[in-house]
Amino acid sequence: MKRRLGVLFAGVAVAAVGTFVLYRWRTSGFSWQAFADSLRNVDRSWLALALLLILGTYVGRALRWEVMLRPLAKQASLLRVFSATCIGFTAVVLFGRAGEPVRPYLIARKEGVSFSSQVAAWVVERILDVLMILVIFGIALTQVSHSGIRPSPRVAVTLQAGGAVAGVTGFACLALLIGLRQFKGNVQKRLLEALSFLPAPMLARAQTFFAAFGDGMQSTRSSSFTLLLVGYTILEWTVIAGCFFCVFRAFPATARLGLIDIVIVLGFVSFGSIVQIPGLGGGMQIVTILVLTEFYGVGLEAASSVALTLWLISFVGIVPVGLGLAFHEGIKWRSLKHIDSGTGT
Repeated sequence: MKRRLGVLFAGVAVAAVGTFVLYRWRTSGFSWQAFADSLRNVDRSWLALALLLILGTYVGRALRWEVMLRPLAKQASLLRVFSATCIGFTAVVLFGRAGEPVRPYLIARKEGVSFSSQVAAWVVERILDVLMILVIFGIALTQVSHSGIRPSPRVAVTLQAGGAVAGVTGFACLALLIGLRQFKGNVQKRLLEALSFLPAPMLARAQTFFAAFGDGMQSTRSSSFTLLLVGYTILEWTVIAGCFFCVFRAFPATARLGLIDIVIVLGFVSFGSIVQIPGLGGGMQIVTILVLTEFYGVGLEAASSVALTLWLISFVGIVPVGLGLAFHEGIKWRSLKHIDSGTGT
């Protein structure tokens, strides 16, 4: 029920912001000619650098995942993990949520470890990314309040609500991460006790899954590994910020934005990307348009072209690489689409 309410809240939030953007399109007399001109006047060298940086983040993700593999697979290959990472993110672009299990499934198969352990690694990765997003969003809120930006009353109310949601979400993520560090001990024992009413075969299966899941959490119980995970997460989001900087430099309408402005936009856009829109991924396009028009007075056509470009580079840019690697490895996309997230088969 909580999950459904969360999805419902996210859907309502996206619909509200989307309606506002569509309203702005209609009332401002959106010019498709100006939109096309904005795309034509872009500096392609900056965009090429942005694409190179965003591809580098997948190397960072592979490095982080390899740290989580070390307690289970001493001979884990960074190259294999990188390949599975690219293919996995391509599956998310092509299949949406149904593609999420592809990456842990491929890594488990390539490295000879259990699928459940890699689901645990995926959970840790998500928690680290969400925490980093919340940190950046918190910095963005702080910078907005101390800058000369004066958002409209409607946007100000949205910012206050967003700050409250960020605080609650951050606390929940920290609590979850701390709880997962202890998963192999009392937490796992209590979960099994709570499931003792199940038939013996189902209980045995749950016990096997929990044991493998606990193995996947081993890296979080090591201080040195945890520091590496945090360090790689910070590095990854620094590179993402560099990608945003390059995209903004590529467009005349946003080339004037400074470092603080980049942090503000990144904070709001990354927070908006948590909200998933079926078929499109995150709500980053809508949030990008909203922030650029409301905070910085960028024209709606130019803001829309920047948002589209950011989405293509940061979300779709990995697809050619992932497709190429999948073709090289002889992977059948039809079989990947039907991976069962519970069993990995």
